Formats: sequence, C-alpha cells, structure tokens
Amino acid sequence: MTLLQLKYIVVIAETGSISEAAKKLYIAQPSLSLAVKELEKELGIVIFSRTNKGVVLSAEGEEFLGYARQVIEQTNLIQERYMGSAPVKRLFCVSTQHYSFAVEAFVDLLKEYGGEKYLFRIRETQTYELIEDVAKLRSEVGVLYLNHFNETVLRRTLREKELLFHPLFTARPHVFVSSSSPLASKASISLDELADYPRLSFEQGEHNSFYFSEEILSALERPKDIVVSDRATLFNLLIGLNGYTICSGVINEELNGPNIVAVPLDVDDRMEIGYVTNRKAALTTFGQRYVEALKRRCGVS
Repeated sequence: MTLLQLKYIVVIAETGSISEAAKKLYIAQPSLSLAVKELEKELGIVIFSRTNKGVVLSAEGEEFLGYARQVIEQTNLIQERYMGSAPVKRLFCVSTQHYSFAVEAFVDLLKEYGGEKYLFRIRETQTYELIEDVAKLRSEVGVLYLNHFNETVLRRTLREKELLFHPLFTARPHVFVSSSSPLASKASISLDELADYPRLSFEQGEHNSFYFSEEILSALERPKDIVVSDRATLFNLLIGLNGYTICSGVINEELNGPNIVAVPLDVDDRMEIGYVTNRKAALTTFGQRYVEALKRRCGVS
C-alpha cells in the first residue's frame, strides 16, 4: 500500500468515476483501475462497487476512505511544515446535533486554522447518522447528548460502533420559545404549562426511536407535534406558531437571532453533552483543534 494509492482512492470517491479520476490525476484509466485492484487484493476488501453509472464505495470502502483521508491530511501537514511545500487543501468534517456552540467552535477553527485552501464540512444531522458518520470516519468528531432515558441504548450503540463518548458539560433542560410568547417572561416553565403549545422536534429518519431523539421527554404524549429537519425552520415555527422545543439552553443570539429565548424547564433531569470519536483512529490536528474550540465555547478547562 502506498500514499499514491490512497490519493487515488480519495479522488475516485470524489468523482464517482474511474475515467474522471484518471483525467484529474493525469494517469491512464487502465493503470488507475489496476492500482485499485492491486490495493483491494492486498487489503482483502472491495473498496468500490462498479455500476453502469460509475463506481460507488462499498461499506468497507467507506471505512477505508476515512482512514485514507486522515493519512493524506497528516502527510500534507508534515510536508507543509518541514519540507516547505505549498499549502494544500485542508480537510475536516464534524457531525453534530443542532447545537449553536458546535457551530461556533467550527467557525473558530476555520478562522484560526483554515489557511489558504480548505474543504471543511459541518453536518447538523440525525443522531444515528451522526454516529454512523464517526463510525465510518466520514466525520472525526460527533456532538450529542446523553441522559437517564437514552443513555443505556446510546452507550450500547457507541460500544457496538467502537466509539468513545467524552463529556463536555451537564446542562439543565430548557425550553426555547419566541421572545413574544406568553411563556418567555417566566422564571421557569412546567410541563403542564406547555400542554397547549405546539411541540417542535427534529426528525430522525428511519431511526426515529425515542432513544435517538434530540429532545428529552420525547416519549411524553403531546396533543400538538411538529417535526422538522433543520434549525432555521424550527426557529421560524417557534416564532410563527408560538411553539416550543426542549433543549440544553445554550443559545447564541448572533447565530439564532434575538427572537428566541431559553427558559428553564421545571423537571428533574439533566443533559450530559459531549463529543464522540472513533476508538480505532486518533484525531488529526484539526480534530484536536476542533475539540479545543468546543471546550472553550462550553467553558470547559
């Protein structure tokens, strides 16, 4: 296995085509195909499945691609640091539940370490997809929460995927409501007081189990429920319909606007918010720096 072969895999995955990758790499298509076959034979896995429309990564290929990207990124940093190479495009991806502090940490990382060229991704996504992203090394870091209700199931899932959970901070549950809502001025809100208002939550796709919900007390029956897929829609509905969502209470006015406020929820519960990493892969430099930015944003020393 060579570094050049790893670069071939990354480019083929990006283009979805052996022929397009060959053009981009300035290599003959038969030579590129042979290099991939030799690597697959050496590793004993199938990296790409061939289709009429090109090639797609197999499940094993997705996992291998994550490792390949990490090796290439680390090699690029070494060359840039010690061999005077020109800056290369830096790569990094994080997956997260819908937390403003995770976005803020991402912004901090880009501002400080982005450099002249980069391809950084942040995915605000469903809980199970977040776990899959880190398990398959599509993302280096995932940000989510545990509490007494979901902890057993999520910790078992993390163990099965060979992921590690690192606590950041423990938050008391809050309710996000519109600043014009009758609930906005209260010192705290009870569950009974929420009964007549629409409850908003993030959809979880085919893994729509209560245990994978981003909101605590998701199993509690409510007469009015609205499920959304993105943060902007949720906030617009909070304002337009006087709805609410249950969350950590960490809010950033610059990102979320001045029309959303967080009010403590009067329940005996806690949210342990943290990040997950892959047990089988060390964080790259950018992964480490992102975690440092997360801790600063969360006030963790």
